[in-house]
Amino acid sequence: MKEQKLAAINDLTSPLFRIMAIQNDLEPQWRQYDNNICAFHIGNGFIISVGHNLRLEATMFKSITEDRYQSEIIPHLNPVELQHFEQILAPGPVTGKRYLKVSNQNDVPAFVTELKRINFDTRWVAMYQKHIAKPYLLIQQRSPVFYKDHAVHAQFNPLLTFVDPNSNRQSYLIETELIEAWYEDDVALYKIVNTPQSIIDTIPRFEVDNEIYDVTNGDYFCVQTAPSDLNPGRMINEANIEGLVDQYTPFKDRFGGNYNLQGLRYLIKGYFRFGSSGAPYIKFDKASQTFKVNAVQSEACPIQLEVKGSRMGNFQFINAIATPLANVIDRINLRMVNG
Repeated sequence: MKEQKLAAINDLTSPLFRIMAIQNDLEPQWRQYDNNICAFHIGNGFIISVGHNLRLEATMFKSITEDRYQSEIIPHLNPVELQHFEQILAPGPVTGKRYLKVSNQNDVPAFVTELKRINFDTRWVAMYQKHIAKPYLLIQQRSPVFYKDHAVHAQFNPLLTFVDPNSNRQSYLIETELIEAWYEDDVALYKIVNTPQSIIDTIPRFEVDNEIYDVTNGDYFCVQTAPSDLNPGRMINEANIEGLVDQYTPFKDRFGGNYNLQGLRYLIKGYFRFGSSGAPYIKFDKASQTFKVNAVQSEACPIQLEVKGSRMGNFQFINAIATPLANVIDRINLRMVNG
C-alpha cells in the first residue's frame, strides 16, 4: 500500500487538485483568484468538490461588462452612488468591460455596501452564471512540462500557464463549468471544458467506490492539500469512520433562500484542518491494488460537535464529517453519461 500512498500525494500521479474562482482569466495583469477549494478528478474531465462554498457571497467583483453594468447596476443606484461607481469602475484593456480601480482603500467597503444595498447577487454560483468569474482547475507541478509530456504541454494556451513565484511551481489553469450542485448533500460536480482531450486524458483520476461503510480496517484515508492553502503540496492520513450521522445544518442564503445541509454522513476521526472541504476519502481495494474514492470531506468540526456554539477547543482538527458518494452516485453517473 505504501507505493499507492506515495502516488496519492505525488504531483505527477495524484488526482487531488484545487478549484478556484477566477475573474479576468485571460488578462494576467488583472487576474483575480478567489474561493479556493479542494477537488478531485474521477475521469473524463469530471471533477468533484463540495457545494457549500458556491452560495457564499464574494461581496464584490473586479470587473463587469458594460452591458451588465448598464442593465443591472445603474438603474438601481442613487446619484451619489452612481458618481462613486463611475469613479472606481473604469474602462480597461478589453473593450466593453469595466474594471475596478481603487486608489483610496475607503472605496472598497463603500463599494461592497452599495452592491449589497441594491441586492446585486455576488454569490459564487451567480458570478459563474453571470460570467463575471469562471471556475478553474489549478494544477501545480515541480516539472516545467505538463506531466512531463511535451506534446500535451504544447496544447496549452500560453495565457493559462505560468510559474507561481510564491511556490516556484509550474502552474496550469484548466477551465471548468459547474454541471450541478446537490446542496443538501454538499457535493458539486464540475466538468473540464474548452480543453483538448489529450490534456484531460493526461490528468490522473480516482475510480469511485460507491459502497457505504460503517467501520474501517486501516484501509481508509483522506488526501488533503497541505500544510496550508498558501503553499502547494498534499498529505495522506488515516481516517477512521467512527459512526454515521443524519446531518441537519441550516445554511443561510439571502438570494436563493436558506437551505439545509442534511442527510447521511460519515463521522470521521483523523487529522483535518479548516480548508480541507472537498478533499477525497479513499479506500484501498485489495483486489485491484488501487485506491478508490468513497466520500468527500464536508466539514471539520460540524455543528453536532460544537460546544456552546463554539468550535474553539472542540477537537476541530480530529473530528469531521464526510458525504458518502453513494448519496449522489446515481445523479453523478447520469450527468457523466449525458455529458
